[in-house]
Amino acid sequence: MNTRFTSQFKGDKWIWSIVVILSLIGILAVYSSTGALAYSEQKGDTEWYFLRHTRFLLIGLVLLYITHHIPFQYYARISQIFLLISIGLLFSTLFIGTELNNATRVLPIPLLGITFQPSDMAKLFLVMYIARYLSKNQAEIDSPRVFWTTLTYILVVVLLIAPENLSTALVVFLTCSLLMFIGRVNVKYLLFLLFSGLGLLSFFVVVLLNINTANLENTRIPTWKQRIETFTGRDKGEGEGNYQQLQSKIAVSSGGILGKGPGNSTQRNYLPHSYSDFIYAIIIEEYGLLGGLLVMGCFLVLIFRCLKIVVESPRAFGALVAIGLGLSMGLQAFVNMGVAVGLLPVTGLTIPMVSMGGTSIFMNSIAFGIILGISKYTEEEKQKEKEGVLAGI
Repeated sequence: MNTRFTSQFKGDKWIWSIVVILSLIGILAVYSSTGALAYSEQKGDTEWYFLRHTRFLLIGLVLLYITHHIPFQYYARISQIFLLISIGLLFSTLFIGTELNNATRVLPIPLLGITFQPSDMAKLFLVMYIARYLSKNQAEIDSPRVFWTTLTYILVVVLLIAPENLSTALVVFLTCSLLMFIGRVNVKYLLFLLFSGLGLLSFFVVVLLNINTANLENTRIPTWKQRIETFTGRDKGEGEGNYQQLQSKIAVSSGGILGKGPGNSTQRNYLPHSYSDFIYAIIIEEYGLLGGLLVMGCFLVLIFRCLKIVVESPRAFGALVAIGLGLSMGLQAFVNMGVAVGLLPVTGLTIPMVSMGGTSIFMNSIAFGIILGISKYTEEEKQKEKEGVLAGI
């Protein structure tokens, strides 16, 4: 009976364990960190957000289960269609989107009363499309045509995300750049991309720090400037960025080795977005350094297991999709952790499968399902090869 049950969950057992661990940590951390939000938004119903997050996670796990049974080759066929749909949704968000965390990032879904964040969908299908394009063009991977075509798709998505979610745009760009490197795009083109990107980013920061934002209050530019000034120490005031970083550092420093225990956080009542952007600080406060290392370790193991798929996968498309999605989730998580401990400026990035969310949970669940489906296929091919060798003896 147990064998029949476990046989339904195929693929890399380490990745399955990561999904379970992150989901459980997320449920506990969200329940603990949403108390103040429940009193301000749900009339003191402290279980409302806990039940909502758990419900979204269960739906996400169903999506994960379904997608891990779908042959990953099908995603090569649909990636282009869904990428074009994602681009259309991103474009629409700029004009008819609903504000979330002081930025127009989501689209309202009529009749259902919920919202959808197109950037989560776009980064998923962009990775799959880039993987498809690179795998189909391995014979001429050194040609400038492959580089510029790939870069064009990346820039279209990144430039549509950037106006309202710059941190996500930067992570998407970095993920796809690493994917091009793994996909064996000519190194000289990648070096050109690296130095051009660093140059543009440096120029952007210099201009941002010296620009007058008095007439730009309806844009994200004042927020970007304030966050960079806070991180670089130029802003000595008590603005939002300084306040968030201070409360986060207090949470991290008070956690110790073992933490204060589940539900015993004090900074959750003072730290804005403690259930999403700064959930890692709450995890360290309640579960200590060991809890923080457990979360970090999950994403390090995820990337390592995806690299293992790259080495063992007989299909270039599957290998590139697995490492692309693994890097996407891993880099996002590491940026969130870096912000919580003060190593990076404040961003709006969350920890996949841990932070409270809707669209992000569904898309990350699908990403995990696809990775597991690819690992399942890789294991089956290795088993067939082994059986073939034994049959030939």
